Amino acid sequence: MPRRKKQIYSRMAKAKTYYFCRECGYQSASWLGRCPECGKFGTFDEEVLKAESGKRKAEKGDMQSAPRRLQEVTYSQTPRLATGCGELDRVLGGGIVPGSLLLLGGEPGIGKSTLLLQTAMSLTSGPSPMGEGRAENGRLRLLYVSGEESEEQIKMRADRLVGSGECVVGSSRGQELPTTHYPLPTQDLYVVTETVMGRIFEHVDAVRPELLIVDSIQTVSTDELDSPAGSVSQIRQCTSELQHYAKTTGVPVLLIGHITKDGTLAGPKVMEHIVDAVLQFEGDRNYGYRILRSLKNRFGSTAEIGIFEMREGGLREVENPSEFLLSRRDETLSGSAVSATLEGVRPLFVEVQSLVSSAVYGTPQRNAGGFDLRRMNMLLAVLEKRCGFKLGVKDVFLNLAGGLRVTDPAMDLAVACAILSSNVDIAIPPRYCFAAEMGLNGELRPVSRVEQRIAEAGRLGFERIYVSKHSSREVDGRRHGIEVVGLGVIEEVFRSLFA
Repeated sequence: MPRRKKQIYSRMAKAKTYYFCRECGYQSASWLGRCPECGKFGTFDEEVLKAESGKRKAEKGDMQSAPRRLQEVTYSQTPRLATGCGELDRVLGGGIVPGSLLLLGGEPGIGKSTLLLQTAMSLTSGPSPMGEGRAENGRLRLLYVSGEESEEQIKMRADRLVGSGECVVGSSRGQELPTTHYPLPTQDLYVVTETVMGRIFEHVDAVRPELLIVDSIQTVSTDELDSPAGSVSQIRQCTSELQHYAKTTGVPVLLIGHITKDGTLAGPKVMEHIVDAVLQFEGDRNYGYRILRSLKNRFGSTAEIGIFEMREGGLREVENPSEFLLSRRDETLSGSAVSATLEGVRPLFVEVQSLVSSAVYGTPQRNAGGFDLRRMNMLLAVLEKRCGFKLGVKDVFLNLAGGLRVTDPAMDLAVACAILSSNVDIAIPPRYCFAAEMGLNGELRPVSRVEQRIAEAGRLGFERIYVSKHSSREVDGRRHGIEVVGLGVIEEVFRSLFA
């Protein structure tokens, strides 16, 4: 009898303890102070994993796949699922690909759940975009799984978005807000609060949706692991199971993910490799504008962005954000300049505001909102060296109007001109804009897609645009109704503006 018990205990699965890096997902058998993969300190967490027992090894002749020649591989052109939101479809490359796994990340309260709930309500309000829908009335059938909110909370947000029983989906154009009204779906949009993967798949088998939304992946766990929800192993395992479901059934799955304090997606990097597309929803919550970026997209370009405006009735598409960002400019104050930037492949005109004043304290202050602070310090050193201004003893504050964050190198010239304008207290004409990168020697370097920037500047009514002299040779500004000024160094720009 004791011998039999010993045999039974030896066959039982033993739990093993591993340590995972919460930043990159590196696995170690013992605790480490510094991760050898990402170099971060103090990021290892202990997790207990169950060893799988009775796992059968692959035997000879048990393979279900075989190599094929590339020319023998065939595929069908499956139409994409149009979400009804033009900005979201633009970022995705034309819509959602069937069988894809998408990850949407962003700060808390930025509007991730609102965006997906509006998309779900729009998809379930019209005919099924995927052909023969499984719903009885011909509309798309969708399952919204929430691990953070109850069904009542989701219904309260839906009622707030639709107002008087209608779902509003529209875009912003100037002061007019044309909208399209859809009745609130009551039969084809299913919601459930669940955090266990096994029960989620039971609901999926019962509903048989054409689109699955999970909000959020950090709240979901599987019984196969003993680690808590949100841990590295749970996130990786749950994401892999959802990927297998999406690829085997052809049902697209949308995941919402949290971000860490440094702005990156929470969880291991391996989760970003598993999914087909990683979307980043960003913006300042104190402002109304939101930007949707594509950090990874296996089915489209990562150069596209979508711009939304957060209103009381939800998110609205902004097709021409430049008119909103430039509509409230004060034409009489110094320290303001307009930059012709590119976000993705779309031109965006941003107002740069600067304030230069005498340092009250011993150490001058440097502050930049929406612009890289280190880049601004480099531009200040160039202006002090090349233009002779003693900016090292003055406070410099910089801000991009609208709460947007722009990393386009073409911002350099507008930032430098705004700082010079505030320093000499001379206003730049409101119909002037700038598009050039500055080097360490003060030279103006050309930027990409300069003709597209010039054409958009002429369309918005600007009279003059300052670019690098190497870019001005390629474009004739008279075709777009704007004067193109090509200069070589920052000293020439200063003499042209403030002489």
